[in-house]
Amino acid sequence: MPFSSDPQIAKTSQDLVSQFHTIFGPQPGIRPAHGKGLLLAGTFHPSKAAATLTTAPHLITPTTTPLTIRFSNSTGLPNIPDTDPNANPRGIGIRFHIAEHIHTDVIAHSTPYFPTRTGAEFLEFLKALSAHPPENGGVSAVEEFLASHPAALAFVRAEKAAPSSFAREAFYGVNAFRFVDGEGRETVFRYRIVPTLGEEHLDEEGLKARSPDFLFEDMMKRVEGGEETVFKLLAQIAEEGDVVDDATVRWPESRKLVELGEVRVEKVVGENAKKQKKIIYDPIPRVEGIEASADPLLEMRANVYLISGKERRAA
Repeated sequence: MPFSSDPQIAKTSQDLVSQFHTIFGPQPGIRPAHGKGLLLAGTFHPSKAAATLTTAPHLITPTTTPLTIRFSNSTGLPNIPDTDPNANPRGIGIRFHIAEHIHTDVIAHSTPYFPTRTGAEFLEFLKALSAHPPENGGVSAVEEFLASHPAALAFVRAEKAAPSSFAREAFYGVNAFRFVDGEGRETVFRYRIVPTLGEEHLDEEGLKARSPDFLFEDMMKRVEGGEETVFKLLAQIAEEGDVVDDATVRWPESRKLVELGEVRVEKVVGENAKKQKKIIYDPIPRVEGIEASADPLLEMRANVYLISGKERRAA
């Protein structure tokens, strides 16, 4: 997982990490975004349909692939209560361990789009969020930003209710990718991760009785008690004319969904905090049969993840 060779991407990525630290304060060893998390192990069981789209080894194998799965809350605060509205959207990272030193990742969160198209715009958004309030009741920096960026305004206004369990939450990959099959045919898609138990969210009244760590306590109880926790890994297929390089744009729900397989969550990873510091998820697939799209966020996100990962390991 190399750093970007583009100097502008490298600078903006570092500025993004620094801005997260400005907003949430220094949190050594913790991710600057989605800081509160839990690492689990599981297995992936591919479907037959997946092999018709790609030559990716974990999607065409007749056997299962080991997984490392991380559920998380939003913000860079490691102790944010699960009941806090700012803990939304929730996140998931899934690492497919294909062979020794060979892996690929899926990264998604519980909102089906991103507030900005580029990393530079996202940096501007974060700076506006942390700007000092205007004097004499003037228009704030974030109000100005949202007024000129309708996608970010829609993201802020979107309902983001807390799930009753991570096992009852759906997650969306906001970036597009390309499957490539054995004949070289390409299929543009976005990931979607759907719980087999169905989605379930809590209103304000339902949250009152929950503990600050109820989502993480629930997940540990589920896997330690042997409860089946399964997600369907889906690919939403783009059609001609769909915007495929802008994570702020959501494709219509009428688009075809192909089931790629099942993600089974099976146990809590030992030495959890230590392993969370070490693992660096990668938004770019870097595996045969799946290629990055032209979405400008992808290289930026990969760079941010690598910068923050190096910081965690050094803490």
